Amino acid sequence: MKIYRNPGHEEWAEITARPHLDTRQLEATVAGVLADVKERGDEAVMDYEERFDHVRLSSLAVTKEEMDEAEAVVPQELKDAIELAHNNIRRFHEAQFFAPIKVEVAPGVVCSQRSLPIEKVGLYIPGGTAPLFSTVLMLATPAQLAGCKETVLCTPPDRQGRVNPAILVAARTAGVSRVFKAGGVQAIGAMAYGTETVPKVYKIFGPGNQYVMAAKQQVSLGDVAIDMPAGPSEVCVIADETANAAFVAADLLSQAEHGIDSQVLLITTHEGLPRKDIAAQALANSRLVLVKSKDEAMELSNAYAPEHLIIQTSDWLVMAGKVVNAGSVFLGEYACESAGDYASGTNHTLPTHGYATAYSGVNLDSFCRKITFQRLTPEGVMDIGPAVETMAEAEQLMAHKNAMTLRINSLR
Repeated sequence: MKIYRNPGHEEWAEITARPHLDTRQLEATVAGVLADVKERGDEAVMDYEERFDHVRLSSLAVTKEEMDEAEAVVPQELKDAIELAHNNIRRFHEAQFFAPIKVEVAPGVVCSQRSLPIEKVGLYIPGGTAPLFSTVLMLATPAQLAGCKETVLCTPPDRQGRVNPAILVAARTAGVSRVFKAGGVQAIGAMAYGTETVPKVYKIFGPGNQYVMAAKQQVSLGDVAIDMPAGPSEVCVIADETANAAFVAADLLSQAEHGIDSQVLLITTHEGLPRKDIAAQALANSRLVLVKSKDEAMELSNAYAPEHLIIQTSDWLVMAGKVVNAGSVFLGEYACESAGDYASGTNHTLPTHGYATAYSGVNLDSFCRKITFQRLTPEGVMDIGPAVETMAEAEQLMAHKNAMTLRINSLR
């Protein structure tokens, strides 16, 4: 456990630093796989499935029969939990609908804006030892609410060529259009470029390992949009002397469970908290910072910009008002990260690696585009036309000026 006691600001860069990975070799490998998928389509995807997921597929598409079989084998208790979570996620994201706006900014100049769904979106869902069926709900539910015409899901199959049943149940519950058996870089390539079976999409969402993240970054440079850049999952807990040490430890452990590269940071004003045996055990692979005040704790958290921020203080409501940079915030002793990861209704696809300074977590807007419209009447032309002419001429764009000058002269 790395402990910092009342660190000066000069130490904050070290405290808030994320591990740096040398990805040069990885990037080259990813680029090669993407190029192959772009050239050979389904054949390349199936070859890589055999190589990386150790299964030889005859088809990439999940059939209706496979979806029905999944419904039959998933326990009712889990199906009920999936349904509850889906309903809460839907309720919260429904409230995010954008209201169209229409403004007469000047006499005869009317500007408006409305929201339209991205027509085709792709969802990547990791499989393996911890298939993230909860992420299906987090991504497909707002996609369906937004009105996306096609929602494509790619996820790796097991060695028998089957997709995890809970993933399929969640996909059906949340309204996924089609599911394909493809994982890793080859899945990202298939959705970015399109194959004989997998349709090309306009935006790709979803978590993954460093190869998947590198693939998303590469295809985003010119082929398709992505939800956000991402790194390993992370949590920051701010706790004072009133915090329940067992709850704090449980929150830290739940984050560490994501993987060995998960980031765990505890900021506390209370020297006694980390001395609790259970908290010390949880902090074995994490960082603890003892600060002098809650204001300093929040300042450090904002500098860290965590994916998840848990505030276990007596004045959590006051502290919440001081949050500037965070992906999702959990307030008070009962709001554990697990609630947001599964069923509270907020989205768990969040910016990591400090990107919360500039990125939002996935929300309804992530699946939409805002389009603006403008209408000018003759009055509007005469009102703003001279300014347009002056500005265009100042930028030496005379064709721009001429387009307005012709309209002004037509009205004289």
